[in-house]
Amino acid sequence: MTMLKTQEPSALRHYNTIVIGGGAAGLMCSAQLGALGLSCLVLDHANKVGKKILMSGGGRCNFTNLDIGPDHYISKNQHFCKSALSRYTQYDFLDLIHKHNIDYHEKTLGQLFCDHKSKDILNMLLAECDANGVVIQTSTDILAIKKLIKPSSDAPNSRFTLNTSKGQFQTSNIVLASGGLSIPTMGATGFGYEIAQQFGLKVTAKHASLVPFTLDQPYLTMAQQLAGLSIVASISCNNATFTNHILFTHKGLSGPAVLQISNYWWPEDTLTFNLLPQIDLDHLLSTAKINKEPKQLQTLLSEHAPKRFIQYWLEMHEAIAPLGKKTPGQLTHADIKQLCALFHQWTLTPKGTEGYKTAEVTRGGIDTAEVSSKTFETKRVLGLYCIGEVLDVTGWLGGYNFQWAWASGWCAAQAIYQAQQTSELDSDKI
Repeated sequence: MTMLKTQEPSALRHYNTIVIGGGAAGLMCSAQLGALGLSCLVLDHANKVGKKILMSGGGRCNFTNLDIGPDHYISKNQHFCKSALSRYTQYDFLDLIHKHNIDYHEKTLGQLFCDHKSKDILNMLLAECDANGVVIQTSTDILAIKKLIKPSSDAPNSRFTLNTSKGQFQTSNIVLASGGLSIPTMGATGFGYEIAQQFGLKVTAKHASLVPFTLDQPYLTMAQQLAGLSIVASISCNNATFTNHILFTHKGLSGPAVLQISNYWWPEDTLTFNLLPQIDLDHLLSTAKINKEPKQLQTLLSEHAPKRFIQYWLEMHEAIAPLGKKTPGQLTHADIKQLCALFHQWTLTPKGTEGYKTAEVTRGGIDTAEVSSKTFETKRVLGLYCIGEVLDVTGWLGGYNFQWAWASGWCAAQAIYQAQQTSELDSDKI
């Protein structure tokens, strides 16, 4: 499918809804609004919409997960996401995928990826917007948003006026879908938080999340020496544990397990690693000792983790370095206990994270106490809606944040449509 071109706005300067942000949540909401027959304008300051969609999943877009539930999300209010996720599920989004004949496949842990390119997802959303009359305007800076005290006579239903670098618009509803602070090179800004605060909405503390860790010495040297090597490990922090690959980098640690646990990590927290999660090292070595296993320790352990890692890990710890050349029969019970602690219960306090530059999402955002979990309309400001990453809802790695974008965008569109229908009914009664 050819990438659709964004449209220029028509002479009409009033829209039922203006969506701020042309990312996953914004495009989903806009497409649904158009399908429901409501006029919709998407404004984005970037030169193209959907940039994060295009780069996601290594260019193949992990667009949802087969196992979606509230336990996969972090928020000050853990219950907030339940309504939307139950009303627009991963299977509803798959119906849209099937409608557009997009080929996809399942990877590990229920993750669904495009067979071809992430552009398939963006093209699908743009096609839905185009078919339903949604107007998309890029390279547009929003200079000011004001709540109208008295609507103009030619647009009596307007609640807001927006002054932009490309003219002035009026609208009945604004949907903040501006995303978070993650990956500023893709155009991420704190604009949504600024607008929220302008209207008196609380914003929780924000942190880079789904992000690699940086390390101090001596483990920084270790990571640099092993850079590019991946091992399977379990990482625990604040009652959360993830088992998956970790990747050594020139700055520290990355990989799926690291990104997942970063959702639960706070500065100065200690991480606990099980570097051989697939075995019980005490049982392995004790049994090998009894059976007089002739292999050296480092050879035996290299059957369960990369040899390069095992050798380096043993050598960098002076107390156990000599044990690598010994057979299990030459190990004392104290030696085995020390080895178990070092492999199964290694603790580390990261220096920090790589920050928003490489973070996949922003943890924190507009306080969910300010927003209806059913409609996504703010409780303080009639006609102002917040969806997607701009809210204090952060999903795990694996398609969960995209599903949150789809669900919150869909639900907000339904709510706006229902409010419009109610308003029209009330007008008919007058």
